Amino acid sequence: MNPTLDYKLKMLPESPGCYIMRQGEEILYVGKAVNLKNRVRSYFHGDHTPKVAAMVARVDDFDIILCQTNFEALTLECNLIKKHRPFYNILLKDDKHYPYLRIDLKEPFPRLTLARRMNSDGARYFGPYLGATMVRQVMDEARTLFPLRTCNLRFPLKAPRRPCVHAQVGRCLAPCAGRVSQAEYDALIKRVMDFLNGDTRALLQSLQREMEDASARMAYEQAAVLRDRIADIRAILEKQHAIQTRSVEQDVLAVAQDEHDAMVQLTHIRAGRMEASRSILMENCGGEEPEQVLAQFVTQYYDDGQLIPRNVLAQALPQPVDELERWLRQRRGAAVTLAVPQRGDKADLVRLARKNAEDALNKHRQSALVKDMRTRQAMEELRDALGLAALPRRIEGYDISNTQGVLSVASMVVFEDGLPNRKAYRIFRIRTVEGANDFASMAEVISRRFTHGLRERQERLEAGLDPDGGSFSRLPDVVLIDGGPEQLAFALRALRQAGGNAPMFGLAKRFEEIYLPGREEPIRLDRRSNALHLVQYVRDEAHRFGITHHRALRQKAGLNSELNDIPGVGPKRRQALLRHFQSAKAVLNASPDELAQVPGVSRALAEQIAAYARQKREALNQRASDR
Repeated sequence: MNPTLDYKLKMLPESPGCYIMRQGEEILYVGKAVNLKNRVRSYFHGDHTPKVAAMVARVDDFDIILCQTNFEALTLECNLIKKHRPFYNILLKDDKHYPYLRIDLKEPFPRLTLARRMNSDGARYFGPYLGATMVRQVMDEARTLFPLRTCNLRFPLKAPRRPCVHAQVGRCLAPCAGRVSQAEYDALIKRVMDFLNGDTRALLQSLQREMEDASARMAYEQAAVLRDRIADIRAILEKQHAIQTRSVEQDVLAVAQDEHDAMVQLTHIRAGRMEASRSILMENCGGEEPEQVLAQFVTQYYDDGQLIPRNVLAQALPQPVDELERWLRQRRGAAVTLAVPQRGDKADLVRLARKNAEDALNKHRQSALVKDMRTRQAMEELRDALGLAALPRRIEGYDISNTQGVLSVASMVVFEDGLPNRKAYRIFRIRTVEGANDFASMAEVISRRFTHGLRERQERLEAGLDPDGGSFSRLPDVVLIDGGPEQLAFALRALRQAGGNAPMFGLAKRFEEIYLPGREEPIRLDRRSNALHLVQYVRDEAHRFGITHHRALRQKAGLNSELNDIPGVGPKRRQALLRHFQSAKAVLNASPDELAQVPGVSRALAEQIAAYARQKREALNQRASDR
């Protein structure tokens, strides 16, 4: 143990707070404690699980942040983990935003739309739904039952319009044609909200009364439509699986673990019905206690406050649960009950979730075993084919993208243990090469990458830091060049001049042949071999990454060239024009009247823009006629 670490351990206070384990600048772990002195010291004494032992072996320093209470420490720990995502913490990999259905009541004749976030904008939100498929299914059912408008028209309109096909088939009340009043449409919206809230009893009663009233007035067509709508709602309700007779809103959590990972099963129950159940993998925490895994899951999954139900049932949690329950209440802004049921119906729900978690973990383990086997086999085959001394754990692939030598870029993709590490991808703008010279461009990027990487590696070694911890200092086990022997020769010469010595090979597209330095005959791998599939994946990923970035540069340059030259149009007006018309082409095709409607564009400027566009079209037509 180094002297600094030993001194800090002796000076630890007996106070609640958070501790941050470090190795140099890297944060390894963030934790909280009721008593920092006892908790942090325990890491450096006694036996630990393999994961904790591996973490402690790397720790060369730690920081502490004192808090007034354990609850403050819990909140701070959540924020620090979310910000730094330390390697040895239990991390929730799933960070997607769940979709909602949204109705903006401020909008005349509101629509039912999909939203990815719940904003404080006065609109009504329904959900969240577990995935876009489910939310679109609910949206389709609501639109089938209720003839809401789906268009993007902005009301009020200057004049009535001809109804669209939705109105003709009875799927819209056609407010654009003036066929429905605002009050009648608002009554329909109220029914839609009742339906989405699960309050179908009042909805069915209202529709039943309307049907009977229409029948009494001998409006049999209207009565038949209402009858069919009632039948559709009842059919939808019958498809939902009721699990309890009383209305509840709760989530059920359980976890299954093996020696590596944990799988958390989350079951959503809303309005007394099971809406969905999903499995969420938490990697590298198979040796943790179940209550710790679920506690970390709760604080990360519910951190945004939008998914927290009235009740949360869990298989296990650290006792007592008061502080975690208080944290949930604070996030939700309303009452929350957190419980670990031991018997009865609630315990049965937890056992069912545990059974599903075990099944999901088993399936994940089997698929992971097959994937790992194929990946390792691919690396072994590639090692043997290239004559490498060790497995190619880190493969870097390079490709050049340009359009007739314009806006040339080079892409660098990184595969580690056979899988893409997208955080390590890099794009290089070609600086020294004019025109479409892919050979010289490849030489430039290889020279820049290895010159920078070797210099950074040396600097980190001299500073006593991990030499592989820099942005470029970790060097590849093998380099893949997209191209044949000529491309490979240029790249290899640049590598040697930069001082690098990584093995390098080229992959030619035409026959998928591998070229090695100093070897005339290419290597032809079996079309079914895992090694060929791996190098094709690396090559195609480098091409995709480069093309995507190059296309973005080309589009940006195209926009700039079309609008930058218009007199009187600066960045703010250009942005306003693009926001209004959606494209530069639409701006240049717009009339002066349409241009003058854009905020910040005067009538005189609108005439000037239209004149510029007209002159540009005339010049193009003249050049075409000259040909």
